Amino acid sequence: MTQMEYIPIISDSTSSFKSYEPFPLELGGELPELKIAYRTWGSLNAQKSNVILVCHALTGNADADSWWSGMFGEGRAFDETKDFIICSNVIGSCYGSTGPLSLNPVTGKRYGPDFPRITIRDMVAAQRPLLQSLGIEKIKLVIGASLGGMQVLEWGAMFPEMAGGLMPMGISGRHSAWCIAQSEAQRQAIAADAEWQDGWYDPVQQPRKGLAAARMMAMCTYRCFENYQERFAREQRKDGLFEAESYMRHQGDKLVGRFDANTYVTLTRAMDMHDIGRGRESYEAALGALIMPVEILSIDSDILYPKEEQEELARLIPGSRLLSLQEPYGHDTFLIDTDTVSQMVCEFKRQLIMDS
Repeated sequence: MTQMEYIPIISDSTSSFKSYEPFPLELGGELPELKIAYRTWGSLNAQKSNVILVCHALTGNADADSWWSGMFGEGRAFDETKDFIICSNVIGSCYGSTGPLSLNPVTGKRYGPDFPRITIRDMVAAQRPLLQSLGIEKIKLVIGASLGGMQVLEWGAMFPEMAGGLMPMGISGRHSAWCIAQSEAQRQAIAADAEWQDGWYDPVQQPRKGLAAARMMAMCTYRCFENYQERFAREQRKDGLFEAESYMRHQGDKLVGRFDANTYVTLTRAMDMHDIGRGRESYEAALGALIMPVEILSIDSDILYPKEEQEELARLIPGSRLLSLQEPYGHDTFLIDTDTVSQMVCEFKRQLIMDS
């Protein structure tokens, strides 16, 4: 792959919220200042009651209409004619919010590997002042999958007075040993790259092979056995590569062209810290305190966050409802079968209106 500037491209439609007040972090320390990149669609109604907050996954950004395009449109989950939709890039990421690529105002240099440890709760805490700056004190629906689903649960736990309804997808209430092991294997792939050098690297020649390998490992958990068998089988290209090999290399190269290695390390560590019960009375009590309407989406073929974890959430969250996607695409089904997901969200929105 040819050398290229790896700083991710940010949409011209992206806005920025900035705060020059120190932002305290859950695990200690602070960010000297805060910047949140975000996008909005639609208009806020007079009652400010039509807000939908979309929370993105690991390598996502504020451009939800790009990576979740099938959810947007009149009569669909995110209807700009009726809803005011917001999606912000989480702190720790590399698409415009404060993260490892940002300049540390204290040193005048990029944070790089010195970016402080953050948690899902820090991400949610940073989103709250953004919403307040937009005059929003109530969210009709908080929705997201994977890392986004972790944020959804924490919105319900941290700001129950704001979160009207929650829809976490393909997620658990705490990161399993299985997920932590996957994350660490991916981080070690990055660390093993000769370009890494204890987290520092040239702004052009970042650890490409390591980051690409990490992405390939992750892709093996985002899909499933049946999906790979049906899509690739043992087919080979003219150059001798198996189609599955070619697909893996393509996915690795794509991420290297748009993402940052220190960001990947920062966000996967935050995901590993995910535990709705941490520092609270108990895991069960934290989930039991989510008394707003909650619909949980489970994906039967998900090998990263198996359905047993969503079934546990449904048992422990009072009055919650468990929905299921039975398509053979694995964890990424929420991005693929958007017709079904959109219909489920529309039905939940109608229920929220009836209950309000």
